[in-house]
Amino acid sequence: MNPESFSPQHFRWSFDAGVARITLDRPERKNPLTFESYAELRDAFRALAYARNVKAVVFGSTGGNFCSGGDVHEIIRPLTRMSMPELLDFTRMTGDLVKAMRACPQPIVAAVDGVCVGAGAIIAMASDLRCASPEAKTAFLFNRVGLAGCDMGACAMLPRIIGHGRASELLFFGRSFSAEEGKAWGWFNEVVPADRLDEHAMEAARRIATGPSFANGMTKNQLNMEWNMSLETAIEAEAQAQAICMQTRDFERAYNAFVAKEKPVFEGD
Repeated sequence: MNPESFSPQHFRWSFDAGVARITLDRPERKNPLTFESYAELRDAFRALAYARNVKAVVFGSTGGNFCSGGDVHEIIRPLTRMSMPELLDFTRMTGDLVKAMRACPQPIVAAVDGVCVGAGAIIAMASDLRCASPEAKTAFLFNRVGLAGCDMGACAMLPRIIGHGRASELLFFGRSFSAEEGKAWGWFNEVVPADRLDEHAMEAARRIATGPSFANGMTKNQLNMEWNMSLETAIEAEAQAQAICMQTRDFERAYNAFVAKEKPVFEGD
């Protein structure tokens, strides 16, 4: 992937100063996903694993909304007519989007305005940081359309973010929660006015982008890997990860800047 020339067909992309910005762009329908946008997003996040000049990603909102989930007419209706093997191909493909978001080394900042439901809530969940406008309404509404709450990793990830009890409530009832509830639960890192939301997310991403990107990628990797580790294994994994980071030039740059009483300039190597 060349982030400066990348031109996706099913979502918007921009890139500047190490930060990529992604938005769905169907504001008249509150930005639903289609089969094509799912697949193209999955492929883009997979490619980011090899795009070293991309340091951070913002997944933003368009037209006052983040994402209304799978398009009722373009996804939901066709799913009701598919065979089991076809359905499994689809559910595995949507799960692969979450895997790709978690596996890419770049921290992802979700900027959630308005509607953020279904697969849209999953995209926010799969991000590393989440900020919201006061108007954000988030819901894991699979139960309300006759499906299980265990969709795209929700039963694994959501309890780790907000706790088992709250996750159970949201997945059993499919109710929406407000930005302030989300902030109190630790789901949202910040709630800011809608007219400042995008810039707030971009500023957070720019701060990440100017940091030690190799080390940030290592942090994200360890946050993922240590879910399934014992404490002893995790401590050893972190010892190895940190020893690797200590061999980077960014570590040496930070030391030299400290000695010179200057702010370090990281270059990601």
